[in-house]
Order: sequence, then structure tokens, then C-alpha cells
Amino acid sequence: MIKPRMIVTGATGKTGSVVTTELLKAGYPVRALAHREDDRSARLKAQGAEIAVADMSDAERVADALKDVRRAYYCPPFDPYMIQGAVGFAVAAKEAGLEHIVGVTQWLASPSHPSLMTRQHWLVDRLFSMMPGVAHTIVNPGFFADDYMVTMGLSANLGIFPWIFGNSRNAPPSNEDIARVAAAALMDPARHAGKSYRPTGPELIGADEMAKAIGRAVGRSVKAVPTPAWLFMKAARMSGYPIDVFSGIRYYIDDHKRGAFELGAPNTDVLDMTGRPAEDFETIARRYAALPRNHRTLGNWVREFVQFILGPLSRGFDLDRYDRELRRPFPLAPQFATDSKVWRREHAITNAIKAVPLDRGKTPITAASHG
Repeated sequence: MIKPRMIVTGATGKTGSVVTTELLKAGYPVRALAHREDDRSARLKAQGAEIAVADMSDAERVADALKDVRRAYYCPPFDPYMIQGAVGFAVAAKEAGLEHIVGVTQWLASPSHPSLMTRQHWLVDRLFSMMPGVAHTIVNPGFFADDYMVTMGLSANLGIFPWIFGNSRNAPPSNEDIARVAAAALMDPARHAGKSYRPTGPELIGADEMAKAIGRAVGRSVKAVPTPAWLFMKAARMSGYPIDVFSGIRYYIDDHKRGAFELGAPNTDVLDMTGRPAEDFETIARRYAALPRNHRTLGNWVREFVQFILGPLSRGFDLDRYDRELRRPFPLAPQFATDSKVWRREHAITNAIKAVPLDRGKTPITAASHG
């Protein structure tokens, strides 16, 4: 029997590349949609993927990429205009006769969240679910384990694990487990249509447990160090992270502190979907520790030490100016996920949620303070 052609958006990304690989190994023809042809797309091509180049906001090129495709993995770019690309994709998907979309979204997705990206995720979930004749499966992980690994070099060389999330915990999934859940859903749409899955790691862990796991991975003692969010933001800007990402992360920090990622975790979705246990945090950390930039070398030590010293003196993101210049919409009554009745209902959250105040001295979230 001829297997249906799949398209993977964000195919060179952290989950898209693994989804592509998993589908190819299972014998499916895969069209990998990428922003550009580069070394990453070349590796996918060498595995047998067909490469299509298009920006998600380019509706005509996306429509061309969807020709002869039956199922899709939709991973939206972290972009303020993500909703435009999603609508274009939906139009093209309908015209192409797509039968199934597996969309990766956010555990926090809700209609009145202060993060524009999170509100857009919620809208895209609704959009795809309303498409007649097209099955839709949601994959909505919380904070990836990948998010905690961005300071691995600092941990390996200086023994510090910066922590900005208070006393909260998470059961963070690996990129690979998230992707394998999505690939499994794509291979069996009849079983997974209309369902939502939240890949998690095998246990809830906090700052100290993560620091110890990272320490074992890098072969040294690592200490979790409470770090103010403003300092983390400055370090992120100095490291070259885009402002788009951190315009949302500033709110996710507070979601984390309020325990949003503890709710519903851990679960067995990874095992149930893939037949293999979810990867634990130390296993994931060892993979990152093996990367050259995270080795304990003199050059890496100097880089991490210089950034550590210069961080407090560097400029941070001007997020309020960024939002004003983009003229971003903002809810009249913004709500973090745990405060949203819609979010609680859609995630079947009925247990008590601990009330955690925002950072001391932080202006309450309102349309006025947002700018």
C-alpha cells in the first residue's frame, strides 16, 4: 500500500527535524518545509526528504508546498505575525484536501494571556479544529527541557545553574519525545483525531534536582542560583536571542512561578503514544553536555566568565518599546493561564492552584503598563 505524503513545517527546527526523521524511518514520503536551504535542510534531503522552501506567511508558496500532501505537522514560527501564516496554511490545506493536521501549540494557550504568541496559539488551535473534513490533533507541551539547557555552558565551566522560577517545578520533555508523539499521531489519524496530548518528562523536578542532573552530566558540582529575571533578560540579549521570543518569555517566567507547568504533569502520553518511556532530565542533559560549546575548556571558560561579568552591565530588551512599535493588541483584562476559566476548563484543571504573586516591585499587568 502506498503511504500518504506528509509535510513537516519548521522541518529544520528542534522538533520538526525529528518528526521528519521518524516519518522517513517509517517509510512515509516527506516534504520538509524550510525557510532556506542550508546544512540542516541538506541533512534532511540526504535522509530522503523532499525540500520545499517557503516562509509561512507566503500563502502562495505554502499552497504550492501542500500539493499532493495528505497530512501535516504544523509547527508555527515564533513570530508576531504567526496568525497570518496559520490562516494562509489553513486556506491552502483546505484547497489541497489535507486530511489531518498535527499542530504543536503551548500548554499555556488561552484567549486572554498577556503573551501575544500564546493568544495566537489558542486561536490557531480553534481555527484548525473548525476546519470541516480535516482531522486535527493537538500536541501541547509545557516548557521544553531544551529551555533549561541554554545555560549549560555556564554550568559546565562555572558550576552555576541560573534559576528564575521560584519554588516551582516542571516535568520537562525532550525535543525528541515531543516529536515522536507528533509523528505517532500523524501515522494514525483515525485514532488520534480530535485529541490533545501533552508530552512530559517522567517526574516533576525543581531547581536543585535539575542542577544535580546537569552536574552529573558535565562531571562537576553545579549549584542552582536564584537569579532575577532582569539579569536573565540582559544575558539573553547579549547572547543574541531575538526579542520576539523574550516578549513572551517575560510572562512565561511568572506562569512557571505560579505552578502552571506542575499541573497535569507528569503523565504517560509519551509512553502511550510511542511505546517507550519518556526521557529523564539527566539523559537529556548528557546530550547537551556533549556539544562542543558546553565542554569544559579554557576557551569556553573565558567566554562564560566574560559574559557572566558583563551581563549586569549590558543593555536588556526594551520590550515595552518593541510592543508599541508593533502596535500589538493587548487584552483588556489579561490573565495568566492559571487564572483563566477558559484555560482551566479546557485543561480539565479542577484541583487547587497555589496563588503566587508576581515579582516584588513589578507593575501589575494591565493594558496601560504594557504600553
